[in-house]
Amino acid sequence: MTLALSATLRTNFADAVQRTRKALSEQGFGVLTEIDVTATMKQKLDADMEDYFILGACNPSLAHAALGVDRQIGLLLPCNVVVRADRSDVGAVIVEAMNPEVMVQVAGDPALQEVADAATEKLSAAIAALG
Repeated sequence: MTLALSATLRTNFADAVQRTRKALSEQGFGVLTEIDVTATMKQKLDADMEDYFILGACNPSLAHAALGVDRQIGLLLPCNVVVRADRSDVGAVIVEAMNPEVMVQVAGDPALQEVADAATEKLSAAIAALG
């Protein structure tokens, strides 16, 4: 099992974020939270780093189903989707979504498998649409 579903884009960072939002939306995900990690590190620590943005994506139907199985699963929601500049390849932007299988493994509840499978299908489609 891999930690992330990912794609590498050849585009600028702002375009990658915009395309990621659109691809998520097309799969029924809304963005509940946004964290500009680059700006936060600069503001809080005066530390410079590459462009790094976290989108907290949520598909309400899938979240409802997962919470119906295990209320503690909210600790793993929303699904984080990271858009980040590739430090080793100038001009490349990596988009990564948490693999929903992690949710099943961490919770240890096989009843979450059906939700994880549906989430994997939708997140994989969103990531594939970026390429």
